[in-house]
Amino acid sequence: MSDACFYQIGRDGPAKRVASAVAAVAPAEVDGFAWLHYREARREDLAELVGLLGLHALSIEDCFDDNQIPKIDDFPDDTFILFNTFQYDHGVLDVGEINLFLGKRFLVSISHVDSSNRSYLDEVERIVERGIEETRQGQSYLMHLILDHVVDQKFVAIEALEDELDHVEGALIADPASFRPTELIRFRRYLLRLRKSLFHEREILIKICRGDYPLISEQAIYHYRDIYDHLVRFYEVTESYRDIVTSLMEMYLSMLNNQMAKAANETNATVRRLTLITTIFMPLTLLAGIGGMSEWTMITGPRNWRVSYPAFMLAMVVIGFVSYVFLNRLDRKRTGASRTRSR
Repeated sequence: MSDACFYQIGRDGPAKRVASAVAAVAPAEVDGFAWLHYREARREDLAELVGLLGLHALSIEDCFDDNQIPKIDDFPDDTFILFNTFQYDHGVLDVGEINLFLGKRFLVSISHVDSSNRSYLDEVERIVERGIEETRQGQSYLMHLILDHVVDQKFVAIEALEDELDHVEGALIADPASFRPTELIRFRRYLLRLRKSLFHEREILIKICRGDYPLISEQAIYHYRDIYDHLVRFYEVTESYRDIVTSLMEMYLSMLNNQMAKAANETNATVRRLTLITTIFMPLTLLAGIGGMSEWTMITGPRNWRVSYPAFMLAMVVIGFVSYVFLNRLDRKRTGASRTRSR
């Protein structure tokens, strides 16, 4: 058997824990109601509830399908609700499920265990065992207590996600070169999962608050409106986080482009300097090639080398200086014209 807890909850006094589902359901027909809570339930554990409580077999199948979206189904003898749980720890978002069957004299809850091997509803069990007034008012109020606890845990997960998103934003601004864009992709994937879940859960609460399900008492609906307000706020926060992630991705690409443009400008400046030097020395190289051979001696005469070679070197210096001045002025005019066009 799986780990399960069965309670008899009457109108007065604390809840009584019993040994089996049959023992919990039988007295509930007379006074109060039964709460059957399963952790990591097996198929055979829930199959007996089909005959005992009249649960629909399709809803039992949904409890073992991890790909289901949050939903609410109304059957003749019960109302089935599937809700998601969020847990964010060490950069990993864990999305679990809470399955609820609400009947006239019973409430069945099926939860999973978290990464610490604890049930998501352990705190609710302790509250029920203390016998607070809300749980004794009926199964609709107990279901509200469970959903309210699940939604509070969503807030903890979303707040942890927000803190890590702030850290990622700071890392991006501090050092965009070493920043890993996969972090933003991971956040976007998580936020899409949150948005999908919150959207359907909000629709569930809209139907409940509208009074579409007679098994949820009219007095309890006022309590569910508070859960609806929380889900609406979480949905809006998730939307704003998606916008932030999109803005961070755009900012990262912009900063990366700026760094690439800066590197390209530095390369262009280096190439420009090398081009200037090459342009200056090209005619000098030609003259040096001529002057370093016997042609220059033959032109000026062998006896005039003391005058001809210093004159040749002076001419090279003058030509190099004139070329530098001319090219530098031309480069300045081109740079000034480009700046004027950019303005």
